[in-house]
Amino acid sequence: MKGRILFVISSHEKLGDTDKKTGYYLSEVAHPWKVLTEAGYEIDFVSPKGGKCPVDGFDLEDSVNREFWENNAIKSKIDNSMKPFEVDPEDYVAIHYAGGHGTVWDFPENEAIAELGAKIYEKGGVVTAVCHGPSGLLNLKLSDGSYLVDGKKVNAFTNEEEKAMELDNVVPFLLEDELKKRGADFQKADMWAEFTVTDGRLITGQNPQSGTKIGKELVTVLENLKVTA
Repeated sequence: MKGRILFVISSHEKLGDTDKKTGYYLSEVAHPWKVLTEAGYEIDFVSPKGGKCPVDGFDLEDSVNREFWENNAIKSKIDNSMKPFEVDPEDYVAIHYAGGHGTVWDFPENEAIAELGAKIYEKGGVVTAVCHGPSGLLNLKLSDGSYLVDGKKVNAFTNEEEKAMELDNVVPFLLEDELKKRGADFQKADMWAEFTVTDGRLITGQNPQSGTKIGKELVTVLENLKVTA
């Protein structure tokens, strides 16, 4: 095993004031998991509330999603996700904030989730986030009081993509706008395009289509840094 990587997933299941459900987005967990485990990394899971978390984007026709979902060992881990206080950040070489609309409700104000990212980053680890996962970066401050994303090239689910889904008036904020308010140099591609941005030890991806690429980028950065827990 080359090291452990912590995946952060949402505990939130209600899509605003609608009658629709949400949660973490399956492919944004399964696709990077596939890349990272094949590269020799071990994956653990944490969520704001711990335990079993709601899932969105449940597409088992996707072969990677199906492989992930039918893996009993990993299914047991994700169904029994850790609570933030149960995690020792010293054990991890990287942290991945998986997306899903649920994250915009339960990631930003969770200080413990942000603190895990800050500690892993400041010990030389890597922070990644995809789609709505960068909502977990909004209040992630380093020990000097600065926001991690301030002045860095960052990407996430775009305003255009949110409007195309007709959820721009459902979510509590538009993630692109909020990242810009934190000083991020927001980069983006066309809607639904596979797209990631790497700025040092921070890697962000735009949408579910970017899950595999973000895993590959993380492997490359870790290999170059030779990060160890």
